[in-house]
Amino acid sequence: MNGRLEYALRRVLLTIPVLFATSIFVFLLIRLVPGDPVRTMLGIRATPDTIATVRSQLGLDHPLITQYWDWLRNALHGDLGQDFISHEKITSLLSVSMPITLELTILAMLLALVVGVPLGIIVAAKSGWTRRLSNGFVIGAISIPDFWLGIMLVLIFTGSLHLLPPTGWVAFTDNPAQNLRYMVLPVLTLATGQSAYILRTTRAAMLGTLSEPYIAFLRAKGLRQRSIVYLHALRNSSGPIVTVTGIQFGVLLGGAIVIENLFALPGVGRLIVTAISERNYVVVQGGVLVVACLFILVNLITDLVHGLLDPRVEEAVSR
Repeated sequence: MNGRLEYALRRVLLTIPVLFATSIFVFLLIRLVPGDPVRTMLGIRATPDTIATVRSQLGLDHPLITQYWDWLRNALHGDLGQDFISHEKITSLLSVSMPITLELTILAMLLALVVGVPLGIIVAAKSGWTRRLSNGFVIGAISIPDFWLGIMLVLIFTGSLHLLPPTGWVAFTDNPAQNLRYMVLPVLTLATGQSAYILRTTRAAMLGTLSEPYIAFLRAKGLRQRSIVYLHALRNSSGPIVTVTGIQFGVLLGGAIVIENLFALPGVGRLIVTAISERNYVVVQGGVLVVACLFILVNLITDLVHGLLDPRVEEAVSR
């Protein structure tokens, strides 16, 4: 079997127990949240008989192992349960909110890559004031909390300049221009810190590659600096950049929870926070499970791409 194909098969098979363990963790963690969801749904005036009846209808009077098995079996068939309050299916709620979260995270990651990778290459190829300036940007962008940066951006671009709306949402299919206007501030807030991480990783990877002996050989052959940097060094430095990009994409999914609530975006993050305040654990566990599965899927894709880019992976598997 081809080394890369064997590596990919191993990574896919390893993902299955990880997904199974994640489902157990999500199921048990939600049960540890204080409060009775049935009492919250019915109100404080509900009688014990009514509470017992509703618990029986929802299957909450069954043992945990039975509840988990029923939930997992239904989840594998695409049924994540029903909202206790609105009585809508969780899949219907997620089908509305998930595209918003994905749009936010994908645009933020694209902006972080567009900023971080070129700046990292330039800083690695040059020294002096550019490197010192990049160090200041990295330290500042990583240190500033996302929620504080978002508030500052609202004060500047909405309160002072009156250029962008502070909150709200319009679907891209309804009004593309207005949709992008609403997304500018959330995307900038999420992308700033991630671009610093990618810049730092790109700079470190490029500096290590540019110090290799074969780079000195290419210079001795008379190749132009631009060709050495972009055709040879960047390709051999792509492994760490791809890995960090995949990890930071998962971080963006988590950070979207705060940003969506800050900018009133009706995404999965806001859906989960609202469900937590209502003790609506079915929505919480469905949303958390989907976000966790997305994170695992992104990491799987990252590993597969890394295996394609790095020839040492095939050599290691073949041994």
